[in-house]
Amino acid sequence: MDNVRLLLWGALALALILAWEAWQRDYGPRPEPPAPPAAQQGAAGGSAGPTARPADVPEGPASPEAPPAGAQTPGRGLPSAGRVRVETDVVRAELDLRGGDLRRLDLLRYPVAVDRPDEPFRLMDDTGPRLYVAQSGLLGPGSRAPTHHARLRAAADRYGLAAGAKELVVPLVWEGPGGLRVEKRYVFRRGDYLVRVEQRVINGSGEPWRGRAYFQLQRGAGADPSKSRFLYTYLGAAYYTPDDHYEKLPFKELAERPLARDVRGGWVAMVQHYFLGAWIPPEAQTVRLYSRVLDGPRYVVGVVTPPQVAPPGGETVFAAELWAGPKLQERLSEVAEGLELTVDYGILTVLAKPLFWLLKLIHGVVGNWGWAIVLLTLLIKLAFYKLSETSYRSMAKMKKLAPRLQALKERYGDDKQRLNQAMMELYRKEKINPLGGCLPILVQIPVFIALYWVLLESVELRQAPFLLWIRDLSTPDPYYVLPVLMGISMFLQQRLNPTPMDPVQAKVMMALPVLFTVFFAFFPSGLVLYWLTNNVLSIAQQWVINRRLGAT
Repeated sequence: MDNVRLLLWGALALALILAWEAWQRDYGPRPEPPAPPAAQQGAAGGSAGPTARPADVPEGPASPEAPPAGAQTPGRGLPSAGRVRVETDVVRAELDLRGGDLRRLDLLRYPVAVDRPDEPFRLMDDTGPRLYVAQSGLLGPGSRAPTHHARLRAAADRYGLAAGAKELVVPLVWEGPGGLRVEKRYVFRRGDYLVRVEQRVINGSGEPWRGRAYFQLQRGAGADPSKSRFLYTYLGAAYYTPDDHYEKLPFKELAERPLARDVRGGWVAMVQHYFLGAWIPPEAQTVRLYSRVLDGPRYVVGVVTPPQVAPPGGETVFAAELWAGPKLQERLSEVAEGLELTVDYGILTVLAKPLFWLLKLIHGVVGNWGWAIVLLTLLIKLAFYKLSETSYRSMAKMKKLAPRLQALKERYGDDKQRLNQAMMELYRKEKINPLGGCLPILVQIPVFIALYWVLLESVELRQAPFLLWIRDLSTPDPYYVLPVLMGISMFLQQRLNPTPMDPVQAKVMMALPVLFTVFFAFFPSGLVLYWLTNNVLSIAQQWVINRRLGAT
């Protein structure tokens, strides 16, 4: 059996696995959601289900704040009632007094691009096709609950985190009929992307108030501005339950298979490359997770809380946490169970997580993500040293045997059966396993794929410099130096391998370095750096083994 043919099949298998995983992420079948349980009826007859009235408000008593016919403001239905601007050390936000929506959010520590360091990445916005806002409101009897269409007021139009302060509280107020008052508070924390949102109902009337709260994310159909043009990354909704764990809800499926689940300890999110928006309700509450598709199209995912009562002269508080920022894996795992899974490594998460942990550990020592990739590749190479040595020894023996195999081919010509018998006899005589060069490589493929997803998904590598012209490891090499070096390394590696006897295979092998060079020209430079480093280490190891066995 031709060893090179197996190598080709191994490379093809790797490419097919990557393509299949990407296809599965986008188009693969997903489990049917269980039938939603019957809505729980409270004493006042309120339903826990999320049917909209108006279209972008979850089910509940009709609200007097419903948008009037003909209102066209995206995602809101009513014109802005004014903005409150908020700034901490990590975010710059705008809250609209129409409902208290979070309608704009800039991440101050994440520039749009390396060459635009003073322009922060805008995660949330309420203009154009990239509409993306966080909304919340209350559902109560008659006109006694402010939805996100209600008009609120604020004591100031600007709030800033004071020097030395650990948090910043932004209060918004709604005054209702009969002495009812609702205080919506945003609590921003220093150095953190987790925002606490509270809706405090203060009942100054003479009768009890009973209602529920909802927290939702609304997003338009525009493209992800942080998405790579040439590599697949997920953009869509997602949710988590203790039973089903992490599930993605592609936008195209929301209309046909809406989310409707009663869960304890779950959350909903809008996921994109590197960044995340997620509502996390209190873990002790059983809430309803829901989704909806609105005109535009616009996509909504959210949570509705169970009913609570504010007695006459008393109060009640609805609260949830909003994560709006980068996918920082360690912090996400602290915020909520399963939230770190939004850094989606796919089926190889069990391998990818330790690799990322090790990569981050190395970075903590060397202080450069590029060198961390190089050293991690070296450690992986050392871990598979024996397997690689077995593979390269087999290849070296095959290369040394190449003249004799060619002589057999010339002797038997087109008689494939006798040629194969003679080759197998020669392999037995020389104690060579033709599979020995490929099986060790195939064993390593899952690790290589896991590292591929680590380098692709980790926000820590976004705009991380390496050296000289490589200023951003998450974008392609602007001068194509790394892809060209990678192609040269592939060519040198081929020179150390046995030459295929089949002329067609030989031509394919000669074309592979050129094809991979073009292919990798569009890959993030961090991925190309990993591949180049792995090739260089492989060349060094194989050259030493070839020299020892006299196969140079």
